[in-house]
Amino acid sequence: MRIIKYVLVIILFYSCSTIDKSSIELFQRLNDSIQSKYAPDKRVAIYDISLKNEGNTLVLKGETDKAVALEELKEKLVRNNINFEDRVVVLPDSSVGVFVAALANNSVSNLRAKGKHSAELVTQVILGTELKVLKKHGSFTLVQTPEKYIAWVDNGGITFLNKNEFKNWKDSELLIYTKNIGNSYQDNGFNRVLTDMVLGAKVKIIEELENSFKVEFPDGRNGFVKKEEAESYSKWLIHLKPSKELIESYAKSLLGSPYLWGGTSTKGMDCSGFVKTVYLMNGFVTPRDASQQILAGQVVDEDLKLKGLEKGDLMFFGSKATKDKKQRVTHVGIWLGNDRQEFIHSSRRVRINSMNPKSDIFDVWCSENYLGSRRYLDVEDKEFLKL
Repeated sequence: MRIIKYVLVIILFYSCSTIDKSSIELFQRLNDSIQSKYAPDKRVAIYDISLKNEGNTLVLKGETDKAVALEELKEKLVRNNINFEDRVVVLPDSSVGVFVAALANNSVSNLRAKGKHSAELVTQVILGTELKVLKKHGSFTLVQTPEKYIAWVDNGGITFLNKNEFKNWKDSELLIYTKNIGNSYQDNGFNRVLTDMVLGAKVKIIEELENSFKVEFPDGRNGFVKKEEAESYSKWLIHLKPSKELIESYAKSLLGSPYLWGGTSTKGMDCSGFVKTVYLMNGFVTPRDASQQILAGQVVDEDLKLKGLEKGDLMFFGSKATKDKKQRVTHVGIWLGNDRQEFIHSSRRVRINSMNPKSDIFDVWCSENYLGSRRYLDVEDKEFLKL
């Protein structure tokens, strides 16, 4: 009798283990499929879910900002008779409290790969940029930018807003800074600097004066901005007419600006940050990285012969696809549309180079690693926003 009991226990143990193993394998297939559907790019979506066997219970763990993806996963698990306990955290989580949004409070706020100052700089946001708050941890907060990029920002670089405060900001008359770089001041005589300012920065207008705007920063500081260096944001939008010429004008105004990995401002910018800045001032919120920007817009110059390109088109460079590996986009520039085959890009600094081997500014690497071009102007695409 005792031997029979032991045999039954062993059979039951291995039966449970087999069931749990098969359930976990099925989960992995379902989970991978849902992640590919809702969060294929970790830079713009969070989907980190696993199924753990804890005692006699299968437990869903992890976090996601895609509630619909989690619900689909749970439905499929139930449909496949997999019993589980749901412990997945859906972002924004409880750590954010009443804060639904944040505003960049510095001329440029740095966003990092992890919630610490020593982590890699992955992107930046300029003053007045609206951010979605996902979770807080210590002195850093995980946020999502208008182009959906997700990264950590030092709390000193942002101001948190509850629902009413965010609505108030959205309803306020705002100012946009239109000079490449400058200052705001503590006094209307422009004698005492309050902070530096960069192209595209936004603050709230309190009062329009003869030579200045009195403004309020996201954290409540008041200051003055020279009228010749700024404009009412609503009026700027009304008068904004994106064009090839305007793209060229803003791009060339940034010539000589320093290269900065992760940079997106006139203080310093990487190649895709340069594109992002130029197009922002033409009314576009573009994807952040070159490998994302190539997925937006209309394909031009399919044969890579530099035919059909127009001023303002984005040119992409990197490693070409082989039978063993996929194409890898690592660089982007803006075509200038002249008979010298010139383009402008941020590489070491913002500079102009040529695709023409006879030019004294010919760029060998770009010529050999050209992957194709995309057009954003006059194109409707869900991959970028228009202001």
